[in-house]
Amino acid sequence: MSVKVFSGNRMIDTVNGSVIEKKISILVENEIIVAIDSPDKISSHPLFENSEKIELSGTILPGLVDCHVHLIGFGDGTPGDVLVKTDDNLLAINGAQNAIKHLDSGVTTLRDLGAKNMSGYMIKEASNRGIIQTPDLIMSGRPITIIGGHLNWFGEVATGVDECIASVRRLVRDGSDMIKITATGGSTGTSNTRVPSFNLNEMKAIVDEAHKFQIHTAAHCVNTEGMRIAFEAGVDTIIHGRFVNTEGNLEFDKRLADEMAEKEVLINATLHQGRDRIWQLQSKDESELTDSEKEEIAVFNNNWEEATKVWQKVMDAGIQLVSGSDASWQYYKLGGTSFQDEIHAHVSIGMSPMEAIQSGTIYSAKSCWVEDQVGSLEVGKVASIISVEGKPEKNITDLRNVKSVIHRGRVHKLLN
Repeated sequence: MSVKVFSGNRMIDTVNGSVIEKKISILVENEIIVAIDSPDKISSHPLFENSEKIELSGTILPGLVDCHVHLIGFGDGTPGDVLVKTDDNLLAINGAQNAIKHLDSGVTTLRDLGAKNMSGYMIKEASNRGIIQTPDLIMSGRPITIIGGHLNWFGEVATGVDECIASVRRLVRDGSDMIKITATGGSTGTSNTRVPSFNLNEMKAIVDEAHKFQIHTAAHCVNTEGMRIAFEAGVDTIIHGRFVNTEGNLEFDKRLADEMAEKEVLINATLHQGRDRIWQLQSKDESELTDSEKEEIAVFNNNWEEATKVWQKVMDAGIQLVSGSDASWQYYKLGGTSFQDEIHAHVSIGMSPMEAIQSGTIYSAKSCWVEDQVGSLEVGKVASIISVEGKPEKNITDLRNVKSVIHRGRVHKLLN
């Protein structure tokens, strides 16, 4: 039996969105929190005497929950159409390294939303066997898509209700913890971003079959009609959540937003995914930028301003946004401060720092169906804890200053 006491001077309560501004101790037996109280009261607990005492600096809060990653990606701009030509074993090795980097950054739970063939399952198997120490891994395996649809080259294509049901069963057999659906096109060259991929009957068949196996669903949606079909089919989390009409223009649909809010559907907005590329370009000296890169920055800034107006309407409707980075797709690398940058982006569109922290902890855990285990520091939950220097509930950039990572009661030795 392993017993530890982690103590600090302040702690964020992500359930109530508040800060406990006093000395606090967390008593952990093996990997479960058994008590949270003042040091005086914890010291009288029967387990205290033989416990290992560990002081944490700065602000204590639950480990971060990134509800959207692609572990096998390189984050170097390699298009998915090219990435898929990489050997599966190499993708799995790269994915394992990415998982380690994300744990080092303070992410103690992640959901992988799409990997080629069996590569995603290989990463989780290595983690389960103790070969690598990673965050808790929630794996979708191969996304279900249509012929020529977004991510079709990952290997799970379905047409019609029967094939959709068979895809879910095949993924469950292979080890999927949840089901990712590409409800619309995306960056895949052969896909169409302006129309839905699946019809309502197909989508509902996927969702119902997943729920039969007691696993959740998340659907990639970059147009309004695809999002409507996913919502009506009962999808649990909408990914990207772009309100884009058939002409390809942003157009907020208040009726759909109100219906989604009433059903408490979550949206993973992936706000920083494109912004990360722009930040990389802006870090260059202006004289080093090509004309096309300058144009890329200008177009993004204009689109960001317009998108922010829509996201504010989404939040005003009462829809909860959850933080998921979408790293390491395109130029967005895992690890470092990548997930903190996604959380920061939520502040940029109007959330308070505390609301943004909640979006990357308790609400992203809810999106992954693990809010009973992680996302907040409570008795009975898993002891996945981080400490950061500063007060991130006041200055969200302080969330990048990770000083300690505890994963399932085990102190993780930071690589950086």
